Amino acid sequence: MTEQHVAFEVPAVAASLDEVQDRFAAWWETLDVDDARLRFSLETALAEVAANIVEHTRRADREAGRRYSVELRATDRELIAVLSDNGLPVDIDLSAVTMAEVDAESGRGLALAIAALDRLDHEHAGGHNIWTLACNR
Repeated sequence: MTEQHVAFEVPAVAASLDEVQDRFAAWWETLDVDDARLRFSLETALAEVAANIVEHTRRADREAGRRYSVELRATDRELIAVLSDNGLPVDIDLSAVTMAEVDAESGRGLALAIAALDRLDHEHAGGHNIWTLACNR
């Protein structure tokens, strides 16, 4: 298999979440992967991280507005999604993320993403928060 790649940018608004999921579905259809668990894992984590970007990032660049990019890649070993936003640096320790209490109305997104993925990384570089989501094939 050769690497299959798609990249796009969207505004960090709630309406972008549908576009991200639609583009993920279109990308998935180009893959020769018949594994519902793998698709569900990556798609769930992608949706959760994108929703966190929309809800929690604070704009660093007032001229450009809040935006984020999504890059989807498939290699022989991994399925990878990289999300990069132009928000202020996120201060998070992913090793300390836990699931919210049952009666909590929020706080599950990153915990769900971590549970679904083989790898979730975050860094702030070049003025961007960069989230790397990966599932092993």
